[in-house]
Amino acid sequence: MTDQPTLRDGDLVLRPWTLDDSDVTRPLHDDEIARWFDVPAVTPTADEHRDWIRRTHVEWSDRSKVTFVVQWQGQAVGTVDVRVQDPGVGVLSWAVYAPFRGSGLAWRAVRLLVEWAFDELGLERVEAHVNPDNRASVSTALRAGLRREGRLRGNASLAGVRQDTLVLGRRRDDAHPDTRDGFTAMLDSTLPTKRAIAQGVLRSVSGHVLLCELVYKREWDLPGGGVDRHESPAACVVREVREELDLVVTAGPLLAVNWLPALHGWGDATVFVFDLGTVDTDVIERAHLQQREIRDVHWTRPEDWDGRVAPYNVRLLTALHAHDGGTIYLEDGTPTA
Repeated sequence: MTDQPTLRDGDLVLRPWTLDDSDVTRPLHDDEIARWFDVPAVTPTADEHRDWIRRTHVEWSDRSKVTFVVQWQGQAVGTVDVRVQDPGVGVLSWAVYAPFRGSGLAWRAVRLLVEWAFDELGLERVEAHVNPDNRASVSTALRAGLRREGRLRGNASLAGVRQDTLVLGRRRDDAHPDTRDGFTAMLDSTLPTKRAIAQGVLRSVSGHVLLCELVYKREWDLPGGGVDRHESPAACVVREVREELDLVVTAGPLLAVNWLPALHGWGDATVFVFDLGTVDTDVIERAHLQQREIRDVHWTRPEDWDGRVAPYNVRLLTALHAHDGGTIYLEDGTPTA
């Protein structure tokens, strides 16, 4: 059996725990550690702490978990570990004692451990499960090169209360976090995902606007739909009209950008409204409606909108009806200027 190694990154060292570390590190446990590790006592007893240290040696012997003291400038400042959950997958955990927090030691220690786990344990993936309220640990995982991957709703209990968990992960073949690709991928994983919707105004030669009567909601709406990942809004409205009405249109000038606040269980969204041009009214006779979404289509004028169109869209359509040209910006259907 090989001895547990010591890992180094300049003045930062990861080494095996020894019983001699107990008296120094035990008093450094505080409310923050007790809170996130959900332990009843802030400071473990001497026997509990020494038993825990002995357990890290047993876990190293069977490679089920590897735990290191984080040592900085000769002082024990925290702990970091990786538990082998499945073949090729490791789950990370860490803590830095209060006097040493805020110095960037946590992410350096986690990154050093991750690189070693890939090289020496043969792991293909590491991940961390972090309470979303624990912003310091989320930041540590990200700076160590993990990417935010998802949120598990109510999968954990903390102080007897159901809690969500953020899952952050890094694969062996991910770009290194010190590279541009690695940094960009990490940052991209943290940015908000806002719904984008693309819709179009199709007018008749007499000035009527085409609205769709939808299967899944009461209000009539402009043709269009949700923008797919890596799809432009202009391409989306052309695709949606083709799929839902079997009509070929061209996305013309951008008439409006409308920000919609959260509504009916949906998050907020940005709506791009394009000019789809002017056509003869009999164009709808050539339409083939996608029946799972579109019940009917109607040529409408302003007097038709109240009671049939959602209030925010009445405001949008009214603003467009009165607008002479260019692109207008609206919030909840109301122009901001």
